[in-house]
Amino acid sequence: MATRNSSKNAKPFWERGYDTHGYWQDKKKIGWVALEGKGTSALYRWQAGNRAGEAKTLAEAKRAVEETVMSLAT
Repeated sequence: MATRNSSKNAKPFWERGYDTHGYWQDKKKIGWVALEGKGTSALYRWQAGNRAGEAKTLAEAKRAVEETVMSLAT
């Protein structure tokens, strides 16, 4: 018997945009990362839930969003 995949069981995924990357679960945006600035002075600002921060690289910012979402879920 097939079971329905509820939003509770849906795996979060990243969606790439022009200036921002969104972290989605089902049809709900649960976090985002945006590039601010250009060149060597660029920073990635991120937000997940009611927490926000900044990082030097995209990978660090995405990791921060994922860790924050996981900590808020428990």
